[in-house]
Amino acid sequence: MPGFLSWISGLFSSPQPAPPTPEVRLFNPSPLNPEIDAPDRAADITRQLEDHLFCWLLDCEPATFQTEPEGLEEVLSELGRRLHSQTMEELPRQPMSLPMLMRALSDDSTDRHQLTDIILKDPSLTDQLLQIANSPYFRPGDHVIESVDQAVFILGVDGIRNVISAAVMRPMMAARNSREALFGQRSWRWGLTCARAAELIAKIQHEDTSAHFMVGLLPSLAYITVRRELQRICRTNAGNREPEPALIRHALARYQWATCQTIANEWNLPPKYHAYLLAAERPVPLSRHTPLTDGMVIGTREVLRHAHQRNLAEEDLPTVLRLTHEQISNVRRALQVMLREGGRSNVRS
Repeated sequence: MPGFLSWISGLFSSPQPAPPTPEVRLFNPSPLNPEIDAPDRAADITRQLEDHLFCWLLDCEPATFQTEPEGLEEVLSELGRRLHSQTMEELPRQPMSLPMLMRALSDDSTDRHQLTDIILKDPSLTDQLLQIANSPYFRPGDHVIESVDQAVFILGVDGIRNVISAAVMRPMMAARNSREALFGQRSWRWGLTCARAAELIAKIQHEDTSAHFMVGLLPSLAYITVRRELQRICRTNAGNREPEPALIRHALARYQWATCQTIANEWNLPPKYHAYLLAAERPVPLSRHTPLTDGMVIGTREVLRHAHQRNLAEEDLPTVLRLTHEQISNVRRALQVMLREGGRSNVRS
């Protein structure tokens, strides 16, 4: 995988001035047959979906993005320099217990008591895990999960993997102030929905469900990371000014996937996680979609639909997803139940 290896080698080379980076898309469907599948149509549809997502996350109208913010390239160049030189101040550090947990979860001989002991050694993770496990997004029934051991027993190894991923990332996305509260809340809901969609599609395709759930959460963590880094840059370079929605939108579009890769590298995630991210960012022509690619599209569509926002027409989904009609319907139904149940416990936004 030359592209992935060259990307990794670049992380450890001497810092160089970051060249201007063209915007990359969040959604990159690869047509199986370009002569039949109308790649331009698919690109237009997914570009519209990305625009709808940014309008919702940033709580603004489409016209907001039609003007170029003052000092755009200067701020984006500084953000790119920090990203490529690994000097981002807001980059989330690797959770202390994550390496041990990942080793335990990848070892078939690990039993539930050993896993419980590892989790209990990290009190903050224990508290977060029980909160997440009891949320409507994860709890399989009406009974309250009262202990880590009970959570592992009820949810099973695969289920607890996803709860651990969410529990590790949730504190990093908690709003620090009122200015980022709505963005953080919506980004988290979007991330959970995309992660669940990627997990469901991975199950259909007999791939690693828990790995796809975790990489499905990474874009939302990348979004809050980029937004916070922009705030730091604007405070220094723009007289303590808050970044405008249009500036945030440009920054996310340009650096979303690079930030995901940087977080995965900082956390020492296995190579396949990097490969999943790279395949979503730069799909190989004529290749089948990865669960992450299709999961991001259908997850975004459903979270926007649930929030009564502009989204894709149902008849457009087969144009951009490499799934059968039955598979699309099954994934949509599962996401709608999750969003409906989760929405009952959230503040309306």
